[in-house]
Amino acid sequence: MIAIYTLTSALHDEAAVQAVTHEFLGSLGLEYTFKGADFQDYGATGLNLIYVRTGGTEGVFKPLLPQLLKRTRQPFYLLTSGKSNSLAASMEILSFLRQQGIAGEILHGRPEYIRRRIQELEVIEAARSSLNGKRLGVIGKPSDWLIASGTDSYALSSRLGILLKDIPMQELLTEIANQPEDAVAARLACGVPLFDAPENVQAAAPGAWRIYRALKVLVDRYELSGLTLRCFDLLGTVRNTGCLALAKLNEEGIVATCEGDIPAMLSMVIAQALTGLTGFQANPSRIDPETGEVLFAHCTVPLNMVSRYAFDTHYESGIGVGIRGHVNEGPVTVFKVSGDLSRHFAEEGVLLRNQSQPDLCRTQVVLHLDRTDYFLTNPIGNHHIILPGHCKSLLDAFLQ
Repeated sequence: MIAIYTLTSALHDEAAVQAVTHEFLGSLGLEYTFKGADFQDYGATGLNLIYVRTGGTEGVFKPLLPQLLKRTRQPFYLLTSGKSNSLAASMEILSFLRQQGIAGEILHGRPEYIRRRIQELEVIEAARSSLNGKRLGVIGKPSDWLIASGTDSYALSSRLGILLKDIPMQELLTEIANQPEDAVAARLACGVPLFDAPENVQAAAPGAWRIYRALKVLVDRYELSGLTLRCFDLLGTVRNTGCLALAKLNEEGIVATCEGDIPAMLSMVIAQALTGLTGFQANPSRIDPETGEVLFAHCTVPLNMVSRYAFDTHYESGIGVGIRGHVNEGPVTVFKVSGDLSRHFAEEGVLLRNQSQPDLCRTQVVLHLDRTDYFLTNPIGNHHIILPGHCKSLLDAFLQ
């Protein structure tokens, strides 16, 4: 939903301004609520636009700013037709906002461009609103090898309203022990692929299902929208893996990432809020800089991202339940944001093929990307998120 507020100088003829307003807003072809000069409920709508109708409005805006800042975390979007010196006034207002460290943007250009940009901003602000107040669980600490994958809790809270909840690994282990080892339930939940799995994988399935059920208890207890799990600790404590549990949670819309990787979790949460899509967390395993082919692999993949899948052991340990999924070929986007939100990477490409080599994590996809130098010169950690479809512009716009 869009709300449009107005700034108008008293020096301009109201009838003429109204005529321009009607023509200009009508040319955009958008549904909106027209609020006029009444800013009492500013910030209550999904996307709030300030239509700077004339020049000489800088002095009108300045005293309004303190009360507007109390009502919204959105940037200030200044809509201008370019008539009656509205663009000049918008530039002065935006310069003033920038001097105060306040984000803003002027929406100006052909009606088709303005309409597309406003529609994009609707998606961005809806995502921003949905992220505000989300609670994400960190179960156990990040894995020891993630030495470059730290996070800034204050940045996440102040900029996105995301709250991190640290949950001790022992709490998960206690919940796993409390879950019955129900082989029948595990077989029913895993379905036909389990019957085609090796016997040791079939035997591990009830334990893997207990991990899923225990994680669900924690999700409900702490009202989590997502989580990241220090999953390798489970190898020694319960002799099983979290691969199945994370695949199921992601299928259900609860973001779940491996190895306690908070930036990977954050990347997946942002992408989900913007696109509604589930992402595949994976490592770049091999890169050919000359052809642009990049092989990504991991032992878990969201079950709603694959056209078919089979169960195998976890690659590194040779135990538990890993997933070999077949991801549909076609357009994809590779995405990663840093834990302090200071930088991100988004690149569109094509998923060329799936493969199944024994010396790699179980789900293996080969992508073609135009840009591969990033991975070898300035990467953001090792894990990246693969999303179906092309959505780079939306991700870039949100994070910029």
